[in-house]
Amino acid sequence: MTKEKTAVRATQISIVGNTALAIIKWLAGYFGNSYALIADAIESTADIFSSIFVLLGIKYANKPADKNHPYGHGRIEPLVTFVVVGFLIVSATVIAYESVDNIRTPHEAPKAFTLYILGAIIIWKEISYHLVMRKAKLTKSTALQADAWHHRSDAITSVAAFIGISIALIMGDGYESADDWAALLAAFIILYNSYRILKPALGEIMDKDMYGDMEQDVCKFARTIDGVLNTDKCHVRKTGMTYYIDLHIIVDKNITVKQGHDIAHNLKDKIKEDMPEIADILIHVEPSW
Repeated sequence: MTKEKTAVRATQISIVGNTALAIIKWLAGYFGNSYALIADAIESTADIFSSIFVLLGIKYANKPADKNHPYGHGRIEPLVTFVVVGFLIVSATVIAYESVDNIRTPHEAPKAFTLYILGAIIIWKEISYHLVMRKAKLTKSTALQADAWHHRSDAITSVAAFIGISIALIMGDGYESADDWAALLAAFIILYNSYRILKPALGEIMDKDMYGDMEQDVCKFARTIDGVLNTDKCHVRKTGMTYYIDLHIIVDKNITVKQGHDIAHNLKDKIKEDMPEIADILIHVEPSW
């Protein structure tokens, strides 16, 4: 299965799972009198739309390079991640506002059956996080990593809801708002996860130096090629699920331009064969001193 198909399949599963969870949470929160669970449902509903954006982004990112996009369409991935973060921030804001409003308004304690539903949801979302993150690392997809963190964020907010409802039920009268405080805590957790998702995506779109291990691997491999005396500069930037490399190699100053050109082409072919995740590599040939 190709990287694109792997990422698409993982996102489709996320959409189906989040849709089912949102329905379950809305119903359980409404009939179970739990705003923490309703807050969870709000996030899951936002997750549905964000996963749809991730799916569209992955499909667009894998379109081949064309005249107007010689480096391909991969930069759409971090842009989609920004949209995902936007959904998270809006969700957190709505949850926080409603939580504060509910804390000020006396209401009944949540129903005990909501704890069983939350327990199952926590397990489900944590498993989903690990499955999607595994696919994200396999495909090198930033958008899919953001989708995985959506699952982890959902699991954490469900844990907060579980704790809040438990306190409300165990402590009894006067502690009904523990459920709402849990929802408020969940809102801040969502905002923190938004920052964690946004940071690598912003670094990717700004071409931040984040791929030191790959740079070392490329330089080490280059020095094994006949004619390459050493390497100088090496820069890596990520576009979608692939990487583009700028590499400076040092060759014997006495060889011809044609020989230097052949060494560079041989190196390029070998690297792309050994590291299929590299879409292209630009090699600059420098003479030895």
